[in-house]
Amino acid sequence: MIQDIAPHRYDNTYRDLKPEASDYALCIMQNKTLLLCGEETQAAIPCFSQILPVFPEAFSKAVYLFSIDEKPYFLVEPSEEEAPVLADSSAAPGLSWKGTQYFRTMEPAYQSFAAITATQLWRWRQSRRFCGRCAAAMTESRTERALVCPSCGQTEYPKISPAVIVAITDGDRLLMSRYRDRPYRGYALIAGFVEIGESFEETVRREVMEEVGLKVKNIRYFKSQPWAFTDTEMIGFFAELDGDDTIRLQEDELSEAGWYTREEIPDDDVMISVGSEMKMAFKYKTWDPDAS
Repeated sequence: MIQDIAPHRYDNTYRDLKPEASDYALCIMQNKTLLLCGEETQAAIPCFSQILPVFPEAFSKAVYLFSIDEKPYFLVEPSEEEAPVLADSSAAPGLSWKGTQYFRTMEPAYQSFAAITATQLWRWRQSRRFCGRCAAAMTESRTERALVCPSCGQTEYPKISPAVIVAITDGDRLLMSRYRDRPYRGYALIAGFVEIGESFEETVRREVMEEVGLKVKNIRYFKSQPWAFTDTEMIGFFAELDGDDTIRLQEDELSEAGWYTREEIPDDDVMISVGSEMKMAFKYKTWDPDAS
């Protein structure tokens, strides 16, 4: 999965650091990240030394994010006036903006993980620029990863939304669906956000009933995953069909859903998500629920 970057080591311990020229600069604006794009190589996260010639204010705008292999990564947020210069190929040769979907296939994987995690933190900061209690401008905490209101003391932490994803099985069959009106067009498992007052298992039952009109039993935990594309912590479960297998589709969420045998399940070439791992675990019988 996207967070499985071993032997590289991710460390999100908060530190009040200042950047050096050799540190990584994740320059993000309008949900796009500034990357180095060579003619014959994949895009790469630039160091400060590579963006300073066209963005001399980068050091002063840097916010420490995390480290990988003890190498610091910083967030840099350009202003609206600075963005055109960074997008000018003549002023910034080799630099270009990439949307978040690019990081699904970016190599090496640990840099893809760094970039998408930085994008999640950027979205949180953008949505918490002002205090939700008194509307004052938020400031950086100097003791933890948080934004603090200097007026009323309100503290905001990074947004993480818990959600479940469930592989519904019926003997040798797996239920798979396709989303409606979403960029991802491959087969997906049933998933949804946890509501207030719900356990994860209750969310599984509700989401399955809402989206495909089915009852499930024997809900068993599989694995969890941080999914930065939607600010989500995904909690994966397997569950067995309980009773009638007739699908009643929630058409505003899904375009289709059906039962597929192991032989009919297509292989996932890019195993970045817990959903992909669950589909392959069912197809190739690599998960033993009694051993979990």
